[in-house]
Amino acid sequence: MHIRRYDRRTLLKHASAGTLASLGFTPLWSAMASEGKIDKAYPDELKSLSDYSGGAVAEGDEITADNVESVKDLLEPAKYMHVAEMGRRLRVVPQTTDYMRLGPWEYQEATLRNKGKARFDEQMNVVDDRGKPWIGGNPFPEPESALEYFAGLTLSWGRHDASVYAIREYDVDTSGEVDYQYDLVWAELAPVARVSMDPKPYWSEHLDKLRFNSVIFTSPVSHAGTSFLNIWPYDQHQYPFLYGYVPDFRRIRQFPTNQRFEPLVPGSCLYLSDAWAAGDPLHTWGNYKIVGRQPLLAGVSGGWKPKNDNWAHAVHGGPKGQSFFESVVELVPETIVVEAEPVKFSRAPVGKKRVWFDARNLMPVAMVTYDRAGKPFKSFDGCYGLYDQDGEQFMDGDHPYWSWCYLHAFDFQTGRISRLEQVKELDASHSTRVNDSYIFDDYLTQNAIRAWGTT
Repeated sequence: MHIRRYDRRTLLKHASAGTLASLGFTPLWSAMASEGKIDKAYPDELKSLSDYSGGAVAEGDEITADNVESVKDLLEPAKYMHVAEMGRRLRVVPQTTDYMRLGPWEYQEATLRNKGKARFDEQMNVVDDRGKPWIGGNPFPEPESALEYFAGLTLSWGRHDASVYAIREYDVDTSGEVDYQYDLVWAELAPVARVSMDPKPYWSEHLDKLRFNSVIFTSPVSHAGTSFLNIWPYDQHQYPFLYGYVPDFRRIRQFPTNQRFEPLVPGSCLYLSDAWAAGDPLHTWGNYKIVGRQPLLAGVSGGWKPKNDNWAHAVHGGPKGQSFFESVVELVPETIVVEAEPVKFSRAPVGKKRVWFDARNLMPVAMVTYDRAGKPFKSFDGCYGLYDQDGEQFMDGDHPYWSWCYLHAFDFQTGRISRLEQVKELDASHSTRVNDSYIFDDYLTQNAIRAWGTT
């Protein structure tokens, strides 16, 4: 097939309208489902940054303040600011074209296998074609509405049945100094829509729940043992049950169900609501709408650093060279930009969020939130990756692990930055794990968070 070259205006017009097929290209889902590749879904100009930019920036180059203007339309506002004004650099890597490298193997397979079996029930919760809770994979691989984009994301954040992420968080002030540093464990487990762990697709004892999620801080000493446990009902109109353990009081307390817009610890730019760009139940937000489509430079591969001690990422930029992780981006040929408003949180400082979804795997690659006055509030960008790189692998059963690698959260209004990275281990007790049957007892009960708080 001979692919004609198109000018940027033509590409953006058709990408925005979702009508690239009218130019003779195979629809994205058909290309991925039949061949596992995206090659036939997009023209050359959307498969190569060199082609798109007319040679101004190419794969293998670094985007810096010297050349960022040539790709400004491919960057969300904060990332452009970081490069243009704050010394951040972005290394360009080749575009990922293999569908199976854009998510966990079993999740990707389940998305293909279960296509067409999902619907919303009368309460607008996602169910399968029998009216039962969802059975696995993305329920809406070809979304027809803004709600469907967020429904798939909310059902499964990290796309594993169970995960433990060992995390290092660095909070950077406006002078460029790291003024807070935390070690923490983030754990997730899905009782429904399970694709790897037995029993599947459901843990019948908890069929009424969507997920268990905990956050446990292990360092510094002043916050070690501070823990939070979220238990999500499957009904996406209901708030999660939120429990916390505070070592100073040596007891579990239940927090208000809508207390999701405050930092968990001092210095952090992150709220529970921000998790995975879908940290609250689907129907506690509303007014979902698609506001655009565009190519974007984002981190979806190459973020794992197996050669570095404990998978740590080098840092650079800002006044003291401490503000950003070394970052990689690639040309994502199509993102769908979706907005939503926190309709059930009258006191939320956030007025709306705007999320860029990668059309290939429907994961968020960037998010910007806005305050109640409509001013930019916070921005989030990071990098995913298959942990199969530089001749090394970290395995998830029979296949390499796929997950997030690092994250930047930037506060437009204060200038603070929180950067988080997934590391191999924090100490002998806590390490990154996936689809381990012990994760629930170790991290996802009240007894578990109490136990970590008293050790």
